Amino acid sequence: MHIDQLREYCIQKKGVTEEFPFDEVTLVFKVMGKMFALVGLEKWERGETKINLKCDPDWAEELRGEYESIKPGFHMNKKHWNTVTFNHDVADSFAFELIDHSYDLVVKGMTKKLREELKSL
Repeated sequence: MHIDQLREYCIQKKGVTEEFPFDEVTLVFKVMGKMFALVGLEKWERGETKINLKCDPDWAEELRGEYESIKPGFHMNKKHWNTVTFNHDVADSFAFELIDHSYDLVVKGMTKKLREELKSL
């Protein structure tokens, strides 16, 4: 997967913004101000094509056992976040499913007011 494909996929989702809240090299995708995906751009350019995604804790454990390219979230809460390396044993189509799952989890955890605001966008 190319970074442009990843970016386009994330920002086309409803209510998503892209920001650099930590530094100028960590691209963060947020839905209604809540993080659902993080990418280290310098590392990506060096060939470390990784993304941090939120994940259901039980499924996160299962995925880590099933895929060599899915590890506990780097610099994140390891219970709720995975780091997924692209272009290895995770197909792009499945990576998109993992992005969707992360987005959906974040939306599900929002207040009713924020979810209603998102629906109206």
